[in-house]
Formats: sequence, C-alpha cells, structure tokens
Amino acid sequence: MIADLIRGNRSYRRFYENEPVSLDTLRGLVNLARLSASGANLQPLKYILSNEPAKNTAVFSCLAWAAYLKDWPGPAEGERPAAYIVILGDKEIAQNFGCDHGIAAQSILLGAREKGLGGCMIGSIQRDRLRDLLKISEKYEILLAIALGKPKEQVVLEEASPGGSIKYWRDAAEVHHVPKRRLEDIILS
Repeated sequence: MIADLIRGNRSYRRFYENEPVSLDTLRGLVNLARLSASGANLQPLKYILSNEPAKNTAVFSCLAWAAYLKDWPGPAEGERPAAYIVILGDKEIAQNFGCDHGIAAQSILLGAREKGLGGCMIGSIQRDRLRDLLKISEKYEILLAIALGKPKEQVVLEEASPGGSIKYWRDAAEVHHVPKRRLEDIILS
C-alpha cells in the first residue's frame, strides 16, 4: 500500500554497509525515475550509479549528513551506504530542472523501500569536489545524491505540537525521531 511505503520511506542515515545493493537493483530504481513525470516531458536527468567501495568512498567524502545532529559527523565505517545514485541535470536539454529531481528521487526511494532498502536524499554536496572525483562533465549540474542500503537504524515519526520544533533528533538508544506537522496545521481552509 502506498501509504505504508511513504511512512517507511524515511531519511535513513545508517546502513548495513556490508549488505550489497546490486547494479541491477540500482538500474531498476533509475528506471522508476525514468518512468516518472518530468516538466514539459523534457526528461533532462542523468544518473551516476555507485555500488563499488572505492567509488562509494569518493561520493561519501563529498556529502554532509544530518545538519540538526551537530555532534554527528555522519555514518561510521560499517554503517555507510552500500550504494549511491547521483542525480544530474543535463544543461544541454534544460537550464532549469524544476522539481524533476525531487520527483525522480521520491520514485527511487519508494522503489528502494519496496525492496526492503532505505535511503536518504542529500543536497548538501561539495559539488566541485564530486565533479573532480567522478570526472563529471561541466554540461551536467549536480542536483542530488541518494544514499542507499539496508537500514541499520529505527526511524520514528512523531506529531509536532503546533508551533513546536520540527528538528529531528536521536535518543540514547540511537532511535531517530522525526517530528511531522499535524495535518490540520498545514491545510489552509
């Protein structure tokens, strides 16, 4: 059921790094993105797939993790993603990618969840460094990185009180808590 996939599709940041994600799985997830909506049907997105340790290390080194968790530098070795999908915008097709990469990323993450995987969309990227490390042409704008793998953490949704904090946090047992605004607080008339 789609509601269950959406509830289970959290931003997972710790994984069983030694549980591989196959290239076929990554290709299948990108195919879901390919079939998704695209503004003016331009389909300007391109993808870099990574499931090899050296390439994963390069991608990982360019990402910032969980801004609200000030004392957490990101997943430790052994808890890092087993794979990544980097979403690029082809500037020869379009100059503005609108929300295409968000639509594509959501399709990828819902597909991953359906397969028992989890992921995290990451927009805080050292783009110049990633471009150099992966030898990405200037004709592509680096839009998002999606970290993927078998989740190693529990993520709990909670209702935020009106006017309360929406900052996610971790408790002493390393359970990740995510406050969500109430439905009645987000629908206007």
